[in-house]
Amino acid sequence: MNRVLIVEDEKDLANLLADYLKHNQFETRIISDGAAVMGAFQTFQPDLILLDLMLPNKDGLTLCREIRSQSAIPIIMVTAKIEEIDRLLGLELGADDYICKPFSPREVIARVKAVLRRTLASTDGQSTTPGGLIMDENTLSATLFGEQLSLTAVEFRLLKTLSEDPRRIFSRDQLMDSMYNDRRVVNDRTIDSHINKLRKKLSAACPHQEVVHSVYGVGYKFELPHSLHNC
Repeated sequence: MNRVLIVEDEKDLANLLADYLKHNQFETRIISDGAAVMGAFQTFQPDLILLDLMLPNKDGLTLCREIRSQSAIPIIMVTAKIEEIDRLLGLELGADDYICKPFSPREVIARVKAVLRRTLASTDGQSTTPGGLIMDENTLSATLFGEQLSLTAVEFRLLKTLSEDPRRIFSRDQLMDSMYNDRRVVNDRTIDSHINKLRKKLSAACPHQEVVHSVYGVGYKFELPHSLHNC
């Protein structure tokens, strides 16, 4: 069940959207205060955000920029002014679609489904962890909070293994099996060396918070901060 965060300060409209989305098998959460959006984004971890332009305490444009600084989650902007659409497009905020009020709830459902289909198609071969790590096996490329990571093939496999099961502690033997398909003989120092190189590359995107943690006598685990601000 996909999750949709509805950011809308018009209570009746927000409830109507929530009802239609739930009827179409979406899980929803409503936020009416702009200042509460980032907290809800981190805890609810939605698959898509319906983001109203005019909100109390923090406007939709500012929120869109903040969300985009740490996540590629689909965003559909909502505005009551037709003339705002051209301005929104011109700002290139990274929103995936725009809807103008008044609108049919059925239209919103159709847009939500279309954006999610596009997102799924465009990320084929990619894996995403909550918090902003995106990995693409087709190109062996990875980004963390929008920062491109220049990884070797071995480092890519190492990061993928760790990040796919956050907070799980992997032994060096388990990491060796994931890194080397031919099961060559390598020692603990080789694993430690790759971990150190990977940490240096991750620190470019997250300089103030360790992402790959050592667990004394056991191995390593991956733990990503909830947002760029904690990095």
